Formats: sequence, C-alpha cells, structure tokens
Amino acid sequence: MIIKDQKTADAFANSWNNLPSGSIYTKDQFEDWMNPLTMKDIKGNKILELGCGNASLMMHLATWGPEFIEGVDLGDSVRSAQKNMESLNFKNWRIIKDDITTYRNGGFDLVYCIGVLHHLKQPKSGLDSVIANVKPRGRFHCWVYAREGNNIIVNLIDPIRKIASRLPWWLTKYFLATPLSFLYFLYAKFLYKFSHIKILHNFPLYLYSQWIAKREFNFFQHVVFDQLITPQTTYLSKETIEEWLQSYNNIDQGSVYLIMRNGNSWKFGGKIK
Repeated sequence: MIIKDQKTADAFANSWNNLPSGSIYTKDQFEDWMNPLTMKDIKGNKILELGCGNASLMMHLATWGPEFIEGVDLGDSVRSAQKNMESLNFKNWRIIKDDITTYRNGGFDLVYCIGVLHHLKQPKSGLDSVIANVKPRGRFHCWVYAREGNNIIVNLIDPIRKIASRLPWWLTKYFLATPLSFLYFLYAKFLYKFSHIKILHNFPLYLYSQWIAKREFNFFQHVVFDQLITPQTTYLSKETIEEWLQSYNNIDQGSVYLIMRNGNSWKFGGKIK
C-alpha cells in the first residue's frame, strides 16, 4: 500500500536522524509550544504525540510527570526517538512507527501534534486523527504554520523548497540550508540586538526572529533545513482553522482557543465533550 505522506516522513527522518542525541529544543521552547497547557494538564495523564520526530518534545514532556507517553511517526526518525527516550529515567512510554492520519488508539487524556499537520497532503486528516484519539473530556493541542505573517516565506523560501525537496538531503542541507541559515542568522541577531528601534518592529518575521535569535547557529540550520527538505507545506489561515474546529460535533466549542504565536504560526486546541 502506498502511503501518501511517506516521502515527507522519509525527508524529515533524514533531518531528525542526523542530529546529536537529546532534544533539539530548550525547556523554554517546549513550554512555549505547549502553552496554554501546563504541567497540571500533563501530570498523571496518558499523552499521545502524533508526529514525534526524534522525541525532542516527548523528552521534555516526561519531566512533567505523565502516567504514560506514546509517540507515533511514519518515518525512520522513530529510531532516534527510541534512543532518546531510552536515555531518560522515565520508563512508561512507547514509540510506534505508523501513519498518523490513520492511527487509532483512543483513550488519551491529551493528544498533541506540533509542526506536523501543515506538512501533510491532507492536513485536516491529521487533525481528524488527533481528535479521534482523545477520550471524552480529554484535550487536544496543535501548532501549525500560519498563512498570516509568512509572506516572505511563501514568496521566497517556498519556491526554493519545491526544488530543494527533490535533491539529495545532504546537498540541500549543506549547500542550500547552510548559507540561507547564515543570512537569516545575521538578520535575526540584528533585529534582536536593536529591538529597541521601533521601526524594526515592522520588518518581516520580526516577532519570530526575536524568539529564534536566542538560539545558536545550528538550530537556525535545523529550522531552515526542515523548511527546505519537505515535499509538502501548507500555510493555514485563521479562517481555515476556525472552520475545521467548528466541523467537529464532539468538540466543546466553549473550550476552543486559537492563539497567534510569534506573528507567523497558530496554536489551537480545546476539549472533547
């Protein structure tokens, strides 16, 4: 059987499996992605991550005292995820290689999906899976690229991605992602250093640059490589996400949140009835 997102999963596996061991994200970044959820929403609960990559988020999540964590990914990044989770004192976890759009193992208190839905050929099918795996009165949480605030990415980087994603991964990483990373690294550090100059606040990706400028060059390289290596990226508008959330009869609409993050992405979630 041909799985429609296999090429994307394989591409990201080349990214995740060529990183040093451990989480690529800081504790602050993890908490930022999970907000408005906090430790109290995790502690003692069964948690599912759809699209777990190398378990960079799961490693931080384990420090919040969950009862059990399950990570699912279609790519061979599950090998890195397995090794990273084995390095922890936390032992109540499982990594599964499977298609997140069809995976069903309901009964989780929280299902989250960070940075994955926008890379699926049918993004809403991924959200369908998120919702389907949450137990009644459980919660879900997602993060996606926004259509809003990403004009420079859509118009400049995305056309490059359509070519770069067809090249050998090492060529994309070292001969495209690396020089582009260096240029953006300088730009973001400049905006961060001179953030007191108000006119700079109107520059493209200003808020996102303030966030990422706290990290080292290797993280910039990882982010740009991820942008270029994927065969599929969809930038999702607020209107689209609102329509999706309203289409589920089992979502408690009063619990729904939709939060702009760093001026160029959306966090959204809520509770299941």
